[in-house]
Amino acid sequence: MIDYYDFLQISPTAEGETIHRVFHFLAARYHPDNLKSGDVEKFRLLKKAHDVLSDPASRAEYDVSRQLKTARPYSSTVDFLDSADGELNRRLAVLALLYYQRRRSPGDAEVSLKEIEERMGFPRDYLDFTLWYLKQKGYITRSDNAEFTLTASGVDFVEAERAKFPVLNRLLAGSSEPPAGPQVPAAVPIDSIPERRKGFADRRIGAPDLRLNKVERRKNTVDRRAGSRERKAAG
Repeated sequence: MIDYYDFLQISPTAEGETIHRVFHFLAARYHPDNLKSGDVEKFRLLKKAHDVLSDPASRAEYDVSRQLKTARPYSSTVDFLDSADGELNRRLAVLALLYYQRRRSPGDAEVSLKEIEERMGFPRDYLDFTLWYLKQKGYITRSDNAEFTLTASGVDFVEAERAKFPVLNRLLAGSSEPPAGPQVPAAVPIDSIPERRKGFADRRIGAPDLRLNKVERRKNTVDRRAGSRERKAAG
């Protein structure tokens, strides 16, 4: 897969104006009529890159394909060799890959066996049983040209079971780490709080009064309790 951004030497976030400017600059260099630097093959590739990147819809589709091609293979984060879970993980990874393609491009949801190998990071010899099983379950179909597609039953399985399988949920999220669920703070026993704010009394029964100075009042504030003590003494 030719990286059009690398070929044009521009950023993947380049604006349309930049793409047009670079295209015209390189077109003058690679045009077959240029006797010094003309290159028919590069000129053809340049035109193709410009056609794809200058159209928002085709550029968006290309960006997704480019991301898939440059992404790390699933085998870098998922164990496919474990005797107990390896086969299950292979099935879930194939379903995640085909589900992503189905959601991204419903009318063109086929994925070749070669693409599955590349994304899984796994040779096809280890995928034969996995693909056979998924096909027999009705989750995927295989065309005559060895391209695989997720069926409606496969979509239902993925959407119904993704929460049950952390590996599947992780792959669908496109992350190497499982998505964090809602964090519920644990109840903290009140006795475990080591220190109260200074100047505030601990209202628990039997708890020591931690105020620094229980007698001193704010400056210029009248203590109304004084008159009450005198009246009680007189009585």
